Order: sequence, then structure tokens, then C-alpha cells
Amino acid sequence: MKEMLEVIIKNLVEKSEDVQITETQKGNTTIYEVKVDSNDMGKVIGKQGRIAKSIRTVAKAIATKENKKITIEFVG
Repeated sequence: MKEMLEVIIKNLVEKSEDVQITETQKGNTTIYEVKVDSNDMGKVIGKQGRIAKSIRTVAKAIATKENKKITIEFVG
């Protein structure tokens, strides 16, 4: 899952070397914190959060197939 998020996000941003994804387990939920350069945050979130919502939708669909629960947080 982490690798899939990295591929998607690194293709959206200009400074792909600044992309950091940390994985934390909290109960039965896996939390992914996505950090990108502050100038690239708008590209990851998109207009009215559409891109961020799409990333979450794809990731949750994959997680559901694997019977997992995930949360994705975008941190500036």
C-alpha cells in the first residue's frame, strides 16, 4: 500500500525527493501520513480536495479487498 501511495504522489509533485510517507498502526487501522513540500501540497490536495479524495478512494478500495482499514492524512 505504501509503495502504491508513493508512486501516485511522486507523479503529482515537482519535488518527488521530498515525499515522505510514514506508516503507523493504531488498533486495527493503519494510518499513512503523507508529507510533501509546501509548494506541492496544492497539487496533492487539488481543487476542493478532489485529488486527495480520489487517492483515498483508490487506497481504501485496495485495503477493503485485503480486509484492512486505513486512513490517509496529508501533512504540510
